[in-house]
Amino acid sequence: MDKKNIDWSNLSFGYIKTDKRFVSSYKNGAWDEGALIDDDMISMSECACVLQYAQTIFEGLKAYTTEDGRTVVFRPDLNAERLANSSRRMEMPVYPEDKFIEAVEKVVSANKAFVPPYGTGATLYLRPFMFGINPVIGVKPAEEFQFRIFCTPVGPYFKGGAKPITIKVSDFDRAAPNGTGFIKAGLNYAMSLHAIVTAHKEGFDENMYLDAGTRTKVEETGGANFLFVTKDNKVVTPKSNSILPSITRRSLMIVAKEYLGLEVEEREVYFDEVKDFAECGLCGTAAVISPVGKIYDHGKEICFPAGMEKMGPVTQKLYDTLTGIQMGRIEDKFGWVREIK
Repeated sequence: MDKKNIDWSNLSFGYIKTDKRFVSSYKNGAWDEGALIDDDMISMSECACVLQYAQTIFEGLKAYTTEDGRTVVFRPDLNAERLANSSRRMEMPVYPEDKFIEAVEKVVSANKAFVPPYGTGATLYLRPFMFGINPVIGVKPAEEFQFRIFCTPVGPYFKGGAKPITIKVSDFDRAAPNGTGFIKAGLNYAMSLHAIVTAHKEGFDENMYLDAGTRTKVEETGGANFLFVTKDNKVVTPKSNSILPSITRRSLMIVAKEYLGLEVEEREVYFDEVKDFAECGLCGTAAVISPVGKIYDHGKEICFPAGMEKMGPVTQKLYDTLTGIQMGRIEDKFGWVREIK
């Protein structure tokens, strides 16, 4: 299949309409078969539950062109599982996990002309999402829902390489101890918008959120998990019931242990110990790893030994290995990569 006439190497991380998207509707207690459609517009009541009470969840994953020319996606089973967990917490019907993977495959296959060529640094970003669509005026869950997947070609999150960023310790809370921090709900991201705009106005790239209960432990940013490296090369990631279980972070921890032979640890990370780490990164689908060079804490600075010029050595190895697996340059030991025909 011929690729679309797109300047792949100069794509931004933004939305471009593609040819097909998948839509399935839930009515009378059951999901329909769903279908690929051309129309990218959604029609709904002004009183739709999603508009009144933010009953919406989503996922994010990517399709890649590998070095040998295959089109693949990375660990879609974990996205299906996480969407199911989000559905249960938000009183939404679970979209069957096998059907989720089938829908991902259909969308990628139907839009193969939009999957960027290998070596351009671009990928095809997929956004599965679900929302309550019937009118609801009293505070209660919807009874009818839509599950949809659209895709868009995107450029690399960082143009010209992943330079270390500067973040600040936020005065805002991301998630309550028994709230919705562990699922991928739209409302979690809505509450982070003011905080990230504030951080940007103050000259910072991102926020570090501490736990809302004690404000002594590291949680995550508005859209990524933290990953730290100790001075003796142990890879450490925070553990909390209010942290979203990032698929990228979980994969990086396995890469660290099984591919690089490093010691790994998932545990509570107290903010007081952050100054003692050698490297820090933010991990997620968009950038894989964003290196952090400096953290600003109300007038005090924490500067990591890895510096502000480039990724730390362990973080770089993690990044190179995971992207190597995704792009087919490194053996996929665990069957994470799924080929799309």
